[in-house]
Amino acid sequence: MGLFDAIPDAAPHPFERSHELATAPLAERMRPRKLDEVSGQEHLIGPGKPLRVQIERDDTGSMIFWGPPGVGKTTLAKIIAESTHANFVEFSAVMSGIKEIKQVMASAAKAAELRSRTILFVDEIHRFNKAQQDAFLPYVERGAIRLIGATTENPSFEVISALLSRCRVYVLKPLTEEQIASLLRRALEDNERGLGAMRVSADDDALAVMASYSNGDCRNAYNALEVAAQLAMEGARHIDKAVAAEAVQQRVLMYDKSGEEHYNLISALHKSVRNSDPDAALYWLARMFAAGEDPLYLARRIVRMAVEDIGLAAPEALNLCLSAKEAMDFLGSPEGDLALAEAVVYLSLAPKSNAVYTAYGAVQEEIEHTRQEPVPLHLRNAPTRLMKDLGYGKGYRYAHDEEDKVADMDCLPDALRGRSYYQPTQEGREKQLAARMEEIRRVWAAKRGGAG
Repeated sequence: MGLFDAIPDAAPHPFERSHELATAPLAERMRPRKLDEVSGQEHLIGPGKPLRVQIERDDTGSMIFWGPPGVGKTTLAKIIAESTHANFVEFSAVMSGIKEIKQVMASAAKAAELRSRTILFVDEIHRFNKAQQDAFLPYVERGAIRLIGATTENPSFEVISALLSRCRVYVLKPLTEEQIASLLRRALEDNERGLGAMRVSADDDALAVMASYSNGDCRNAYNALEVAAQLAMEGARHIDKAVAAEAVQQRVLMYDKSGEEHYNLISALHKSVRNSDPDAALYWLARMFAAGEDPLYLARRIVRMAVEDIGLAAPEALNLCLSAKEAMDFLGSPEGDLALAEAVVYLSLAPKSNAVYTAYGAVQEEIEHTRQEPVPLHLRNAPTRLMKDLGYGKGYRYAHDEEDKVADMDCLPDALRGRSYYQPTQEGREKQLAARMEEIRRVWAAKRGGAG
């Protein structure tokens, strides 16, 4: 069905017609056509599970499928349309705008008046802006359409709240390597829709290689199998590990520098450092390098770890991280990668303190929720006679002239006198700073005639 065609009374089959299927890619030919053929997603479509129950009751409503590429979002949408005898209209958010949305909505509304149901499947719905997503709302509310959106991004951030509140969100998980290898074996043996007619055999470990390199994306795995089968046809009609390796060439890393996976990985790196786990920290760092992350971004985050999580427990960590950043700039990648790896290991093993981070946050909170207190007169500069006459600088005591280099003088505004923000830990170098703070308190107490 064309995007702008009127929606007919009878629901067309949502899957490819037979003459189109013959020339389609293997991934399309092997697409499951009913729930029992779907591999994975047992948490949603297993017996008694929520999505399966709704499909069986013909009570699916509008929904959002959230999951990585190649896990079956489009397939499930087509199966739902077929199972519930609904018209299936599919278009991509990349190719469509407000005008196209409204035309489809109008056709769906007319079909609804004739008691014909429409499922509108929107791939990459996160690419629609707010105005485009708003256009769906009245039709979803009236039940003129059942909207199924597919997204690889977190819908909490990418789908407007009004639309999200009217849709059930289902999270689809990546397929396991064992599941993908089993699907590849099935495709090799399927004479009708798969590669059975080619009479190509494959070793289990060869299929495991392709499954491993697919990163849970079944479409990638099918594409690799097609290439491997073509390579095998030129030789002994057998796929071994060497042929599989040639077919996959390079692992496809699921990574979007502006998407959620980017933030998931940097979060894993930061939290591994914070938890003093150098092995995990090195793994996540290497994952981000392998995915093509900007080294400067990683260097900035590593410097942030030094000031946020190491702090004054090991103040030299900041200098080491800045030096690693300079080495990265000087050497470039891949040689400079090792400098950041060295910094990550050091931070992981260094004593930890977030005392300065916490203290600074407390001060910011104080400033935000209290009035802007005036600077005490004795701390003000007095460059003119008028300012001196007004008391600027009066009572200031020069610490270097004082015994113990500490003057009996308050430096906070009167309204905040006695506030304590920085609470040093007993970790690393900060233990010495805690002892020094206690020594300063005793000096103050002695000069003010109090107990130490």
